[in-house]
Amino acid sequence: MPSFDTVLEPNLVEVKNAVENTAKEIATRFDFKGTSAAVELKDKEITMFGDADFQLVQVEDVLRNKLTKREVDVRFLDKGDVQKVGGDKVKQVIKIRNGIETEVSKKIQRLLKDSKIKVQAAIQGDAVRVSGTKRDDLQAAMALIRKDMTDLPLSFNNFRD
Repeated sequence: MPSFDTVLEPNLVEVKNAVENTAKEIATRFDFKGTSAAVELKDKEITMFGDADFQLVQVEDVLRNKLTKREVDVRFLDKGDVQKVGGDKVKQVIKIRNGIETEVSKKIQRLLKDSKIKVQAAIQGDAVRVSGTKRDDLQAAMALIRKDMTDLPLSFNNFRD
């Protein structure tokens, strides 16, 4: 029985490279000289530091440009709130989404069931396995998921025939 997995997996190597390039640019840019502007990556979290909110916006802009150049979808980023860090310094944590959350998995499952396409969707951890009898049905399911889930950069792998 043909099947495929719907997953949410960023390319963490490219994310790491983009963060390192951002840190390098921050160190050399004139408008960041003598400030506490910095960016670091730890455990699928990017932490940005700055002297003020506007500086965090500038650091984020540099980071987004570097991620885009490395073809990493910025929809993987989940921005947190700006936090004060002693004195006049601020920081912001950006989580990198990895794996489909349960509620989104259920939404995909409901979408496929309501579409009347002859496929079954099964939640397996942080992925959704879609199986059906015909390859055409699976391709129609992929197209439907791509069309309706535009806020997440979903990918399809493990296609079995």
